[in-house]
Amino acid sequence: MGMVKAARLLLSSVTKVLVLADRIVIKQIITSRNKVLVTLDHLERVSTFQEFVQIFSQFGNEMVEFAHLTGDRQNDLKDEKKKARMAAARAVLEKCTMMLLTASKTCLRHPDCESARINKDAVFHRMRCALEQVIEIVTEARTSGENKIIPTSIYNSIKDFKSSVECLRESLCSSSPQSVGSQLEALVERTEDFTDSAYTSHEQRQAILGLCQRAHQDTQQLVHAWSDTQSEHAKEVTEDLETFILKTCQSVSDLRRELHKVAASRASDLLKVHGEQLPLRALKAACAEGNLEAVAEYSRTLTEQKEQLVETCRLLCHVSGTEPLEITCIHAEETFHVVGPQIISAAQTLALHPSSKIAKENLEVFCEAWESQLCDMAVLVREISDVFEGRRGDKRLYLSLPRPGKHSANLKTAKAVKLDAEEQTSMAKLGLELRLLSSDVDAEVEKWEEQEHNIVRQSQSLASMAYNMYLFTRGEGLLKTTLDLFHQAEELSEEGLQLCSSLRAFSTQLVDEEKSAVMMEMGKLVALCQQLQMGAKTPVQGKNATFQKVDSSIQTTRGILNTVLSLLPFCNKLNRKNKSEESSLGSPQEWRERPESSTPVKEEVALNSKNSNGFGVQSLEQHMVALNLLESK
Repeated sequence: MGMVKAARLLLSSVTKVLVLADRIVIKQIITSRNKVLVTLDHLERVSTFQEFVQIFSQFGNEMVEFAHLTGDRQNDLKDEKKKARMAAARAVLEKCTMMLLTASKTCLRHPDCESARINKDAVFHRMRCALEQVIEIVTEARTSGENKIIPTSIYNSIKDFKSSVECLRESLCSSSPQSVGSQLEALVERTEDFTDSAYTSHEQRQAILGLCQRAHQDTQQLVHAWSDTQSEHAKEVTEDLETFILKTCQSVSDLRRELHKVAASRASDLLKVHGEQLPLRALKAACAEGNLEAVAEYSRTLTEQKEQLVETCRLLCHVSGTEPLEITCIHAEETFHVVGPQIISAAQTLALHPSSKIAKENLEVFCEAWESQLCDMAVLVREISDVFEGRRGDKRLYLSLPRPGKHSANLKTAKAVKLDAEEQTSMAKLGLELRLLSSDVDAEVEKWEEQEHNIVRQSQSLASMAYNMYLFTRGEGLLKTTLDLFHQAEELSEEGLQLCSSLRAFSTQLVDEEKSAVMMEMGKLVALCQQLQMGAKTPVQGKNATFQKVDSSIQTTRGILNTVLSLLPFCNKLNRKNKSEESSLGSPQEWRERPESSTPVKEEVALNSKNSNGFGVQSLEQHMVALNLLESK
């Protein structure tokens, strides 16, 4: 008994210590937030460049501290919903820091410009909202606003409805399954977001309404079958009742499938249309000319695009499948809703002052935020489709740490280092480029008809491991220390060399010119993989040397992905061409004698570079450097 009592006392003491430590961390975050808010108020009221430079430098240091504290807290959170909310709030703060810099500079340069003031006020308001959201999360505040963050989605409504239907098997003694009917009515009402949309085609609308009607009929038949079972005083589920339970569940599953198809196709179509950024380019050109009428016209076009994207994010939220993805959808919706008008106000300022370098820089920052959110939306659509198709478990197959015993002795004995917040901040731009490139690789491999092709599988593996390295630069994911990162880099290099072997085998099917183009790019890939492997195995000592090794590993990985990205569309084109010609020609010899019409890899690279060029989020250090140019502009 004495030992049990002592164990309980020990457990109680440990719990008290953990609770106390947690309270200390929360208090640190709140104190840090309060310091940021005070400095933010000072920044909003400055009237001279000199004062702004001084206060913004202080603000940058405070934001680094706040980012460090909230990053650690985010990693410690167990609730995936809270973690997603924290990630969204921190992303807003990260992007708004650069917006705040350029918007404030523009307002100081053009103090009488109303559009510049509106632009700046919107940034400050969004930053304050994000800061408050962080505090709500860490203090677990139960506010009325939290209920608005996660509205009931159609996915959850269908999930609850099916659960209620299946529970009828266990409730044969209940009075009546009236709740099932009311649940279906609420579910069907939510589909109005799809059917009432002006952008839903007639065929899609009719398909959704038809499936809703079928669900109504199946549910009515289910209720009748349940009533018959009740009247017969059956103690077990009858065959008819079981049949209608299955039919009702199947009808709402078919409805969910149709809604997912509508939302995903709408998002994909919008991303294709907006990928070239034609309205933004035209808007910038009109601003540079000071053409206010053209700016107003292109602003209306951008507003219409914004409304389409906002509505599409809402539809994606309905079918997202998980609470973290729902939060990401809502974050995307809010971002488009806010950044669209900010672009317009920044454009109006530049149109009034077309020779202003600061106003031009400010417009570029907001346009980059818009383009960045479009890239995030493309990733989001693929993640939602993965959940729907049941691929979420193996989507990031290579996110797990490399297997023990597969690496060099140097790596095993090296000292693991965890980068601090400042070092992770300086890695942010490179890391974001890895994320965008890995997304581009994923998009390219999805275009292949043969998803089991070695080139496809190995390219996906490379993209997955690069994504893991991106998470490391944010202080997230499974790679916690630099040693983990170097292990992953060595794994990535080995997978890259495997891809080279597959490319070599693939090139044997090609004619000389095509083979030469593939082999030339493959040679670059081999060199980069060997460089990454050598760098990962090279032991280093000291924090600075370790940091340089991290930088080199990420830059080399970026080069590998760029090379893969140039090869994938070209190889896919050749693969389709070979399949087509093999089916139409009598012999391989005849095929080889046909005229050539291949496109060099370099042309594919040029086309692809529009998508693969990362625009990055500037670090706070870069913000400080930018301040030195204030007086000269």
